[in-house]
Amino acid sequence: MIETVMLSCPYCGETYETVVDGSAGNQAYIEDCAVCCQPIECRLTVTADGVYLETRRDDD
Repeated sequence: MIETVMLSCPYCGETYETVVDGSAGNQAYIEDCAVCCQPIECRLTVTADGVYLETRRDDD
């Protein structure tokens, strides 16, 4: 299940679209911000209702 979600960068505050693949279930990964290039720690949770993306700074 590939979906487009909105990601809000915890460094620069910009929001942009990104594509996630929920077919592998819950995941944790690092994605660089498309605006400021800082590393964002992403946690993807897959439920029956859809996918949820939680983001936080990599240095927290």
